Amino acid sequence: MDRLDRLRLFVRIVERHSFTEAAADLGHSRSTATEAIRMLEADLGARLLDRTTRHVSPTPDGQEFYRRCLLILADLTEAEDAVRGGQPRGRLRVDAHGLLTRTFLLPHLPEFLARHPLLDLHLGQGDRLVDLLREGVDCVIRAGEPDEDTMIRHPLGVLDEVVIASPDYLARHGTPSTPEALEGHAMVGFLSSRTGGVLPLDFMLDGRPREVALPARITVNDSETMAALARQGLGLAQAPRYRFAADIAAGRLVEVLTPFAPPPTPLFALFPPSRRRTLRVRVFLAWLDELFGRAAGRPGAS
Repeated sequence: MDRLDRLRLFVRIVERHSFTEAAADLGHSRSTATEAIRMLEADLGARLLDRTTRHVSPTPDGQEFYRRCLLILADLTEAEDAVRGGQPRGRLRVDAHGLLTRTFLLPHLPEFLARHPLLDLHLGQGDRLVDLLREGVDCVIRAGEPDEDTMIRHPLGVLDEVVIASPDYLARHGTPSTPEALEGHAMVGFLSSRTGGVLPLDFMLDGRPREVALPARITVNDSETMAALARQGLGLAQAPRYRFAADIAAGRLVEVLTPFAPPPTPLFALFPPSRRRTLRVRVFLAWLDELFGRAAGRPGAS
C-alpha cells in the first residue's frame, strides 16, 4: 500500500469509525489496514487514532491530519478527473425517501445513467436520518430544514404541504373549515426522527404559523403507513402533496383546510464537506437541479 492509499484508508477509518468497515470499503483486510495505519503513525511520529474494541476516533493530531488529507485527496481527485476527460466514474451512494425516489428520480434515472456510463449508483431509501460519514453515503435528499450543521446544504426547491382525510372520516367527523374548528378531530400521529415526539399539524393563520396538536390513538414513524391509516379513516394527516397525490386524484383522500396550508417545505441535498469537489457528487447535484427545476417549471430547466 503506497502513501496515498494510506491517506485514503485513514480518511475512511475516521469517517466509518471502524478499521474493519473502512478496510472492507477499500478492498483490504483488517490486518492490512491495521499495519498501514501503524506505518503511517510511525512515519509521522504521532498517534492519529484512539482505538477501543467498539469505536475508533481521531486524536487532536489525527483530526488536523484528517482535514489536510481531505484537501490533498480532493485536489488529486480533481486532477485525475481532468486528465480522464471529466468523466465521473466509480460508485455514488445516495439516500432519499422511497416515495420521493420513485416519484421524482426513478422515471428519469435511465437518462442520468446514459449520460454518465462509467458511474454506478446505489440508492438507499428510508425516513430515518443517515450518518453520511459513518455509513459512507455521498449525498442524501431530505425535506425540511436540516439539523446537520456539518453538512453542506444544496437547495433543490420546495414541496407543497397538504392536510388530508378519508371521505369516511369526514362523513363521521365533519369537514373542518378553519384550524379553530378542529376540536373533536383526531390525527394519525407521525413521530419525528429528530425529537421522537409526535409532529403537530401546521397551518398559516392570519399570516402567522400555527401548530395544532390533535389526539392520536395511533402513532407511526413511516409515512407510507401513515397514508394507509389515513385511507382507513383513522384521522387527519399532513405531508408533502406528492405523498397523497394519487390518493387525492382517485378520491381515496380529500384535501382539507387548503386556505390555511403552511408555507412549502424546502427540499435539500446534503453532503459532507469531503465530497464537495468530487465529480460524482457535482454531476449528481447538477442533474437534481435540472430535474427539480423541470418539475417546478423553472425557466432554463430542460
